[in-house]
Parts: sequence; C-alpha cells; structure tokens
Amino acid sequence: MEDITIKTEFIKLDAFLKFAGAVGTGGEGKLLISEGHVLVNDEVCTMRGKKLRPGDRVRIADDEYLVSGN
Repeated sequence: MEDITIKTEFIKLDAFLKFAGAVGTGGEGKLLISEGHVLVNDEVCTMRGKKLRPGDRVRIADDEYLVSGN
C-alpha cells in the first residue's frame, strides 16, 4: 500500500488517480472508474467526483493507495 499525502480537506477520485500516478491521463482514470475497476474502501465506486479524505483506501487491480493528510 502506498501512502499519498494530500494538503487539502479532500480530493476527488478522478484527480486522486492522476495525482497518485495510478493513471497517465484523466481520460484513463474516467474510463477505469466508469467501468467499475476502482474500489474505494473495498467497495466499487463509479462516481469520479467521489470525495476522498485522509484514511480512505483506493484500489485498482493489485495497486492500493492510502489517502493521508498533513
């Protein structure tokens, strides 16, 4: 699991994927989310605007990320 630190109260899921380096482009992230390949806290999430806060976990295939705060 990789810790990704954000400096704001929350970050939207699609922006987080790009920020974390999980995807190369916003379009790639949008596609993964809409097709149900992204899990947030062990549940499929198809809302690309989902607000992630410190403590949330994001998984794409075998890659898992933990949202951390300051």
